[in-house]
Amino acid sequence: MKISVTRPDSAEIARRKIKSWPIWEKEASEFDWYYDDTEECLLLEGRVAVTSEDGSRTEFGAGDFVTFPKGLRCTWKITEPVKKHYNFIQE
Repeated sequence: MKISVTRPDSAEIARRKIKSWPIWEKEASEFDWYYDDTEECLLLEGRVAVTSEDGSRTEFGAGDFVTFPKGLRCTWKITEPVKKHYNFIQE
C-alpha cells in the first residue's frame, strides 16, 4: 500500500475546496494508526515520517497533499507539531 505525496497549487486547493475540510492538530509524538477509509490531507504546519507495516517510510511536511490508502497500517512519528485539513473518502 503506497502513500501518495504531491504539492498542489492554489487553484487545485480552491477547486477541491480543501480549505473547507475539518482541521486536525497534534503535538510531536509517535503512535500506531490504521486507516478504515482512504484519507486525503493537506498539511498546513508540521513535519511527519510515516512507516508502513512493510517498512517503507514516507516523509512529508507543510504544503504537502498526502493520500493514505484504505487498509494501511502504519506508525506516525510527528517531529514538528501538525496542523492539517483532512477528508475521508467512503468507499
